[in-house]
Amino acid sequence: MLERGHMTVGEAGKKGGLACLRNRGSTFFAEIGRKGQDVLRAKYPDMAKDWGRQGGRPRKLNLNEMGQEGKPKKGG
Repeated sequence: MLERGHMTVGEAGKKGGLACLRNRGSTFFAEIGRKGQDVLRAKYPDMAKDWGRQGGRPRKLNLNEMGQEGKPKKGG
């Protein structure tokens, strides 16, 4: 059996993304981004308006900011 190098998920994603860029070009990424945005706007029509009122897109909380909410409850 051949020993292969180990790769992280991030490295694999970058490698795949660069291969896709070489094969399809940058216009492909612009096109799928535009399609994704159209679907998101159709599904959540007021999302961008709400984010604008809040001062921008909300960021995800990290584990320290979650506090007790991120910890599993004892005793089921």
